[in-house]
Amino acid sequence: MGAGARGWWNDPPAAATRLTQAIAEWCRTHDDEVILVFDGPPNTGAAELAGGNLRIEFADRPKRDAADDRIVELVEEMFAHRPELTVVTSDKGLIARLPPGVKVIPSGGFRVSAHV
Repeated sequence: MGAGARGWWNDPPAAATRLTQAIAEWCRTHDDEVILVFDGPPNTGAAELAGGNLRIEFADRPKRDAADDRIVELVEEMFAHRPELTVVTSDKGLIARLPPGVKVIPSGGFRVSAHV
């Protein structure tokens, strides 16, 4: 959900649901497979929005950057078979952990272009 001044830290579950809703709406008009990975225990509001080309995962290990770990795992599993894979993130630490050649779109740029 990023460090933007959207107040997500006041209610992370609600912010995750809002973000998922916006991504779900984007997915309805695009064929791209999308996987959202959140830190923390499963969030019912966000999870209920999964389906079609949108998959939701929750990295609920009690560890800092658990979602980043899961994203790296997913990318490593998928990248050999899907060289067109794109990761949307502005997290420099996560970007540094991705295999060379993975396309990265900054979160802010995606939000603006996708109206998310």
